[in-house]
Amino acid sequence: MKMRTLIPALLLAVAATGCSTWEGMSSREKSAAVGAGVGGVAGAVVTDGGVLGTVGGAAIGGVIGDQIGKNK
Repeated sequence: MKMRTLIPALLLAVAATGCSTWEGMSSREKSAAVGAGVGGVAGAVVTDGGVLGTVGGAAIGGVIGDQIGKNK
């Protein structure tokens, strides 16, 4: 993967998680936000920066993070 696509994906993930108020979130919400960030970056890496892969990875990661956070 090229750095030209990795750096914007990482910046977007950090910016998206920074927009929320972390302290007021439940454990489940925090897990969903982290899962979405990790999934978005993973989707971007797998698809070489493809928009559909990034969005799909974020959606799937958010759902997985939500389900993991439910058990905490």
